Amino acid sequence: MTHFWQATPWQDLRIGRWLTADRARAYSLILLTLYAVATIGWIALSDGLIDRNGKPIGTDFSSFYTAGSLALEGHAAAVYDMAAHYAREQQIFGAATPYYGWLYPPIFLLLAVPLALLPYPLALIVWQGASFAVYLAVIAAILRPLRREHAAIARLWLPVAAAFPAVFINLGHGQNGFLTAGLLGGALLALPQRPILSGILFGLLAYKPQFGLLIPVALLAAAQWRATAAAGLTVIALTGAAALAFGTDVWWAFVASTETSRKLLLEQGDVGFEKLQSVFAAIRLWGGDIPLAYLVQGAASIAAIGGVAWTWRTSDDRELKAALLMIATLLASPHTLDYDLTILGPAMAFFIASSWSNGFRDFEISLLAAAWITPLLARGIAGATGVPLGLMAIMALYALGMYRAMRGRAASAIGSPGIAQA
Repeated sequence: MTHFWQATPWQDLRIGRWLTADRARAYSLILLTLYAVATIGWIALSDGLIDRNGKPIGTDFSSFYTAGSLALEGHAAAVYDMAAHYAREQQIFGAATPYYGWLYPPIFLLLAVPLALLPYPLALIVWQGASFAVYLAVIAAILRPLRREHAAIARLWLPVAAAFPAVFINLGHGQNGFLTAGLLGGALLALPQRPILSGILFGLLAYKPQFGLLIPVALLAAAQWRATAAAGLTVIALTGAAALAFGTDVWWAFVASTETSRKLLLEQGDVGFEKLQSVFAAIRLWGGDIPLAYLVQGAASIAAIGGVAWTWRTSDDRELKAALLMIATLLASPHTLDYDLTILGPAMAFFIASSWSNGFRDFEISLLAAAWITPLLARGIAGATGVPLGLMAIMALYALGMYRAMRGRAASAIGSPGIAQA
């Protein structure tokens, strides 16, 4: 009798044989076509800067643009005054526009101000186009050795990276997921040979402080002293630059706003717990109270810190360490949103680079494929059923990375490294 796991469909799932190069390309092109149709329809049905739902095109980017315009006029501290910020949004986008808050430290104003010098549609195109190019360039660089050696990777990496559903989510929100993923992936890519540049790129991530918890843990565990120093000096320089450009009052206004932001957007879930992809949000989505959510999130963060510290201290697999840090960064933060899942793009590229030379283990290819499609489904399923698919994908990838790190290079691998997949 054939064992259940030896039956052909399950064998295909176990070794990933179902995901041929032709299928990967076809799935990606189908999604890209759907994205293009949806985007064209969305713009065609819009009235000027406002879409058919009464929201500004680029939604969250309207907050960035508004903040930049206030700072340009010498009112940078007003971006942390919800009433003043919303009044400017209404001035630009109409009285009926929903409010999109500004949650970022003053460092991010250094980028928002030059964008506000442009007309809104052009600013949105420049912002998303430039940051998307950074995102793609980093993934291309991660996979460069494989692209040179394997025709399937050379042919598939671009459509697969561009069709990753988190890309479309980030584009729809006009958000900074591309920049975050590009800076974090670029910093990890540069670390072995150019630690100073790596540290600078890590430091530039200070505009998203919720994703900075594990970076010093990894760098210190790996004794990357130059990168650590460069990152710290970059943060200090950015802090000083923002103070010089906008005045020290803007920092006090930011600090004063953090408690309100935490209560409204995280604890009370004004953005929707289904949109958040964190352990904290999952507990709140299931009806847990705030202390319990913080307790469970704290446990997850401690586990992520421990796993990253151990792996970066003991492993010599650079790509695996990079992938694990990016995944753990999402796991450790209570404020991970659906567009932040763009970080999984370069994380999975690092994982593939690590696995290709050592062999893919059981179910790894199928799990990577499931994680790739998850952002398309995560928010809708969480809202309808309470199942946090995005968090489940993050946790599964983290567990997979830790398992591979613990097994090390001596662990048994299935088949050859270049199974039929990219």
